[in-house]
Amino acid sequence: MDPHIHTSGLIRIGVTSRIDLLLRINMEDKLSAKEIASHRSISSCWIVLDGKAYDVTSYLNEHPGGAAILLKQGGTDATNEFRKIHSPDILKYLPKNAYLGTIDAAARAALPKSSAGVESIGEAEEAKELPHISSIVVPNDFEAAAKAVMPLKSWTYIFSSAHDGSALRGNLTSWGAVRFRPRIFHDVTTVDPRSSILGSASAFPFYVSAMGQMGRGHPAGEIGVVRALAKRGVHGLISSETTATMEEIATAFADEKNKKRKETSAGETEQERPEAQLHFQLYVPSDRAIAVQRIQRARATGVFRSVWVTVDTAVLGKRTADRRLQAAEALATSPELSAHAERAGFGLLAHHSNSQLNASLTWDDLKWIKREWGGPVVLKGVQTAEDAARAADLGVDGVLLSNHGGRQMHDAPDALTTLLEIRTYYPSVLDKLEIFLDGGCRDGADVLKAVSLGAKAVGVGRPFFYALSAYGQKGVERCLDIFSDELVTGMQLVGMKNLDEACPERVNASRLLNEIWRPEKSRL
Repeated sequence: MDPHIHTSGLIRIGVTSRIDLLLRINMEDKLSAKEIASHRSISSCWIVLDGKAYDVTSYLNEHPGGAAILLKQGGTDATNEFRKIHSPDILKYLPKNAYLGTIDAAARAALPKSSAGVESIGEAEEAKELPHISSIVVPNDFEAAAKAVMPLKSWTYIFSSAHDGSALRGNLTSWGAVRFRPRIFHDVTTVDPRSSILGSASAFPFYVSAMGQMGRGHPAGEIGVVRALAKRGVHGLISSETTATMEEIATAFADEKNKKRKETSAGETEQERPEAQLHFQLYVPSDRAIAVQRIQRARATGVFRSVWVTVDTAVLGKRTADRRLQAAEALATSPELSAHAERAGFGLLAHHSNSQLNASLTWDDLKWIKREWGGPVVLKGVQTAEDAARAADLGVDGVLLSNHGGRQMHDAPDALTTLLEIRTYYPSVLDKLEIFLDGGCRDGADVLKAVSLGAKAVGVGRPFFYALSAYGQKGVERCLDIFSDELVTGMQLVGMKNLDEACPERVNASRLLNEIWRPEKSRL
């Protein structure tokens, strides 16, 4: 029986078939460590977060991360493990009657601390030694380094893709299907890689993509990422589902930018490098009021230059590896969770609950989103030329061609192919809005391929999550340096003095052009 808290001060706790017990608790008194520690079962599970106790029994079957994690943290101070994954904002999704009360410092100190033991289930090999950061010379090097140190659950979260991984593989291979056409006798002693994103100057035509729950990889989380961005003058897209709050992220970003300005005025950094900027990625939940609140909070920080509305997550895709791991965790935690394991295998437990997504979102919703934001709006997750054209007609400022890193639709198109579709069937779109793309880019020079075909900038995701996980903020800075170095070297070798010279003639995309959708061949 699920617990319920009543205004009378009575708490009905979980019971076995032999016991039906009612405890009278004065809610003004502090809860004791002994009382909290006794609630760590399927029938009654309590946890402590930041000195506040919560009864999460009725939430076990609804928790997006699975019941096994909550049970592992049951009866403990779970603050540290919670902060690795969630922002305090996520507590709004708990049942309204979950809050039990506060505990004092002495009781909190007496509680056992939660551990990440559940994270290591299924690890097939011992942790390897982390290579020195100087040995990381290409973006893909960060992946192996991160795998050596990341807990299995965190690794699975970021590495996994939809179904059998075909969309992710397509992303990775698409970049090699486009070849450069280098030109000679161009003075490329110095080249200028500067660009702009939605009217804001950018040091490079790439940005760090939105990634949720970055605290899974490293305690620095999003704070470490935005500090690295500010130091290097690179734009970044910040997820709705962060570990730190957006206010904490905004404060850290503004602080690092102020430090950068002082260094610049003292002549300690590169001249004329634009400042970094942040953009806000919005998941529109089923409750519009929550979406409006998110937009208003993002605008109030003063650091987000645009909002990018995620349009490819009507429901969550089939994350195969996640499902397998959640099922294994449930069975390893308790035989009583066998039914829970079966639900995990069918995707009924995921990193997002149904209320965090919105399957009823339509083009009409753009009206209130644009009204609430009052600035540039980008659609994130456009996968056809037709939708890009409609977005342009509705006055959207940009589209991000993306299949969500291969994590949503099985066999979804890679972004470069969608870009070629637009060039072929709706070329006027290129003049009406800014086109961004992401998915599978693992070399700074490859960014030039997308820019030459009409993209404004390229988003890069997983390499930066891996860099953060392995080396913290320093890893993110090195990954930014590697991408920018490869980009500049690529410009010199292809004979491109600045990005104004990036044009379709600089690349050979004929292999991908052969693969694009052809309406005349699709009619039956």
